[in-house]
Amino acid sequence: MVATILITGAGTGFGHEVALRLAAKGFNVIAGVEIASQVYALSEAAKKRGVDLQIEKLDVTCEGDRLKAAQWDVDILLNNAGISEGGAVADIPAANLRRQYEVNIIGPVLLTQLLLRKMVEKKKGRIVFMSSVAGLTTDPFSGAYSSSKHAIEAIASALSQEVKEFGIEVATVNPGPFLTGFNDRMFESWKSWVDDPTKRLFDYENIAFPHEQYDPEPVFETTIGVLTGEIENYRNVEPKEIIGQQKEQLEAVWSQKVTEGLGKRPALVQKAYDIKPGTPI
Repeated sequence: MVATILITGAGTGFGHEVALRLAAKGFNVIAGVEIASQVYALSEAAKKRGVDLQIEKLDVTCEGDRLKAAQWDVDILLNNAGISEGGAVADIPAANLRRQYEVNIIGPVLLTQLLLRKMVEKKKGRIVFMSSVAGLTTDPFSGAYSSSKHAIEAIASALSQEVKEFGIEVATVNPGPFLTGFNDRMFESWKSWVDDPTKRLFDYENIAFPHEQYDPEPVFETTIGVLTGEIENYRNVEPKEIIGQQKEQLEAVWSQKVTEGLGKRPALVQKAYDIKPGTPI
């Protein structure tokens, strides 16, 4: 039987392309998009590719949308929907912080709970979380987003242990800095803040995402491999060339001193001031 794959956040970015490619491979794809206008845009993209997929309005923060999705017979779930709220921990407004967690954590977990029930009945299923290297390490000005992905890492790890006895697989995909516009938009979210700009510690007009960014092609292919079972790894970092760097950063925390670099601007903070948005590798 052909597997049915539900992809949330399929209106843009990774989810958009992965949905179209999986449909081209013959899978039954349910593409969930956040807002109704994205239904038309994705349907037009599907027509141009000559593929068929079921497109549904699915805002993971909306209980009605989640209950609707619970009626579908889903074999594989890709929790891809997510937003990125940029800004220093000292500056980000409460509303933006709450929105970050509602979209990236609460909504996906509640949706997963509903879809799990049918998977448990069948003793089979696969749940994949689109996490990030930001779920493993953290950059300045991305504390809200990174903490939401750290939470997803914890949830995925716990869930993986909890549902093994029911025959359900759990995996993560952890993209690094890829040039899709997502990272650069994170560093523009301050433009909609409801706060007093005079009290901010940082000048966000002059700060950008502090990394050169890669072509996203490896993420598409790896995500498809994880969803289809061709890749069996639990954690899947892309690009693979930064895996060693991630491990080094995680290890370095064990010897880090709280007095280290006090009174000086860290290199990555300075790079955020120096780099131009959308800088490719």
